[in-house]
Amino acid sequence: MYVRHLQVTDFRSWAQADLAFEPGPSVLVGANGQGKTNLVEAIGYVATLSSHRVATDAPLIRQGAQRAVVRTAVVNEGRELLVELEITAGKANRARINRAQMPRPREVLGIIRTVLFAPEDLALVRGDPGERRRFMDDALVTRMPRMAGVRADYEKVLRQRGALLKSAGGRRGSSSADLSTLEVWDGHLAKHGAALLGARLDLVADLGPRLTAAYAGVAPESRPATIKYKSSLGDALPPEFGVPDGKRADLELLEVLLLQRLSEMRQQELDRGVCLVGPHRDELELVLGDHPAKGYASHGESWSFALALRLASCEVLRADGIEPVLILDDVFAELDRRRRTCLAEMAVGAEQVFVTAAVEEDVPRELTGAKYRVAGGEITRAE
Repeated sequence: MYVRHLQVTDFRSWAQADLAFEPGPSVLVGANGQGKTNLVEAIGYVATLSSHRVATDAPLIRQGAQRAVVRTAVVNEGRELLVELEITAGKANRARINRAQMPRPREVLGIIRTVLFAPEDLALVRGDPGERRRFMDDALVTRMPRMAGVRADYEKVLRQRGALLKSAGGRRGSSSADLSTLEVWDGHLAKHGAALLGARLDLVADLGPRLTAAYAGVAPESRPATIKYKSSLGDALPPEFGVPDGKRADLELLEVLLLQRLSEMRQQELDRGVCLVGPHRDELELVLGDHPAKGYASHGESWSFALALRLASCEVLRADGIEPVLILDDVFAELDRRRRTCLAEMAVGAEQVFVTAAVEEDVPRELTGAKYRVAGGEITRAE
């Protein structure tokens, strides 16, 4: 799969930009602040309906504009699809496929799959657990686009159940009506939570050995790297789930276990007015040797771990028969020669890869291809 054409209107710093691409590497070179990252961010947004740089859509709209529009022509196995996304602050976004209006923007997910490397990836290691949960869930949606609906359903139930807990916990005692309603929401949370938890466990099982191998490749002198899923179910989570060569997660069993744990934690949840059980409380533990990477890893080891996570997620997609578009956003300047070489070797086999760099010399020779210079609000293709 590859992006043949990209057009943006009022997206970030660009009032208008129109670019044609080909399979293979496309290198966008320009000084910082010229808008090259904004262009690859637009491609990533079509793939995930989110930005790797900001948590909300409002900053994606050019200052003074009412909306932003991103159009991409994507070729997959000889078939071309035109995807259009209209981003409006404070309103529901709109999506079209081949000019036909879609009922929900997430209908476009899966048309293009991307794996993106960016300086922000350091937060995967050094940031809070929410960064790692987002990594897992974004990888799930890329792997299985239907998981976007599961994720949205779970978040909706979580908000409504949380509001009920806060309301019931704020009063002296809880009525039978409160508890009856809460039991209904317990069932919804357990159902959607089991689907999300099960998919995460299977993902971690598939990522694990690939992560260890990728880390050994980029940092052979370091301690071995591993990952482990830490669930709010605690010891009740079957140990054979979420590990290499273990069992695929049993969703019915996970739903039962979540209901049991919710019952056990009922009074604590009422006392605190928050949901204490579910995938939103879980963590992906990153381990170097016998210690957690966060707090123990050096700067170089942290970069290696973040890079290995992305490399592993790419290999999981390839094992599923999916060749993603790679986006390497200004990462080579952050990497030493060994890490640059490892990333370039993985990227060179991709059907399409986008590279942004402030200095052309930062881009490995293996990834030389079509070059675009970005400066002064203009994009020119270098011969």
